[in-house]
Amino acid sequence: MTHDAPAPHTDDDLTAVASELVAMAAADHAATARANGPDFADQLAWRRLTARHADRLTEILDTHGWPTADRFGPDAARAAWLVAQHADRQLDVQRRALRLLERAVADGLAAPRDLAFLHDRTRVNEGREQRYGTQIAGVRDGAPVPWPCEAPEEMDRRRTEVGIPPFDEYVAQFA
Repeated sequence: MTHDAPAPHTDDDLTAVASELVAMAAADHAATARANGPDFADQLAWRRLTARHADRLTEILDTHGWPTADRFGPDAARAAWLVAQHADRQLDVQRRALRLLERAVADGLAAPRDLAFLHDRTRVNEGREQRYGTQIAGVRDGAPVPWPCEAPEEMDRRRTEVGIPPFDEYVAQFA
C-alpha cells in the first residue's frame, strides 16, 4: 500500500477513527461561520479547533495513512480532507496531507477535485500562485476574486479536468 504503509487495523479501529473524523468535520462546520467574524474570541476558538483537528489528523496519518473512502467510508474521507484544508496555520500538516492525497488520487482512491482544492490552499498558504482558482482572496465590485493563479487563461480548463465547474459558474452559486 502506498499511503504511508498503514499497519493492518481491525474494522472497529477504522470505524472509531471514521466516526471521529466525521465528528471533527461537524464541529468544523459549526464553527466556520464565526471564523472570520467580528468577535476575536470566536476567531481564537476557530484557530484552536483547527489546530487540535490538524494535530489529530497527523496522528491518524501516522497510524493509518490517508483515510480513503474504501477503508473509512466517504464521509470520513471527506472529513479528513476538510481538516487538512483548514489546517492553514500548520503548513507541515497541509503539505503532508497533500502528498498522501496525491498518492490516493493516483491510485484511484480519492477525488481529483479534493486534491485540486488542497493543492491551491497549500500553495496560497505558501505565498505561491494557485493552479485551479479555488481560493478566493476577496470580493471586488460584488464579484469573488481568486488569489493569484498561474496561467489564469488556462484555469477553467484545469478546473474542468478535475471536476470543478468553470470559475464564473462556480462562484455564481454563492451569489
